[in-house]
Amino acid sequence: MFCSSCGAAVKEGSTFCGNCGTPVNPSAAQAPAVPVPVVAVPVGTVPAASASPIIRGGMAAACDTGLYAGFWLRVVAAIIDGLLIGIPFIIIAVVLFASALPMLRDFGRESNPNPFLLISLFFPRLLLLAALGLVGTWLYWSLLESSSWQATLGKKALGLYVTDLTGAPLSFGRASGRFFAGRGIAYVPSIGGLYFLVDCIMAGVTEKKQALHDMIAGCLVQRNA
Repeated sequence: MFCSSCGAAVKEGSTFCGNCGTPVNPSAAQAPAVPVPVVAVPVGTVPAASASPIIRGGMAAACDTGLYAGFWLRVVAAIIDGLLIGIPFIIIAVVLFASALPMLRDFGRESNPNPFLLISLFFPRLLLLAALGLVGTWLYWSLLESSSWQATLGKKALGLYVTDLTGAPLSFGRASGRFFAGRGIAYVPSIGGLYFLVDCIMAGVTEKKQALHDMIAGCLVQRNA
């Protein structure tokens, strides 16, 4: 046991402390309390554990990292995505138009062919191909960018991911709005090509590398460090 006054060790059975002479109360004698240092935490300081970023799909999310995907990174990602979508699209187009070959041969054998028959032969196929292209690309971009990856296959390969302005993942609705504000408008005749050109250029000149469709949908394309 220990002296309650000076903290010195006292032999069992002793009535006085051999160091300071203070009477010893056996029931109160105990090890001296060790003071615990108190560390002052400034107001507004966030503990380290809570400052860790949320991880989604292997990437940090729910924060604006300040690392944005520039023009050329996005071009390369778009080329990869275009190849991945284009291959099955070409196969579908070949199958659609190959089915028209027998009727096209019959059309060529006529001495005075009706041009409206040619239009009726190809126009529905072209319309179907355009519809499949629009729906297919919409689902590809919107489903993947609103998934846990937050990225299409092309963006994923380059370490890019799409968030809202706060760094949070996109909902399917916001990802769809982003798609139609960009590639969707590109389908519009006459103005689509010019709009898409301006849209792409803005991704290289704006402060946060936002294309026009990113600004409309309130999105960022960020990159891993």
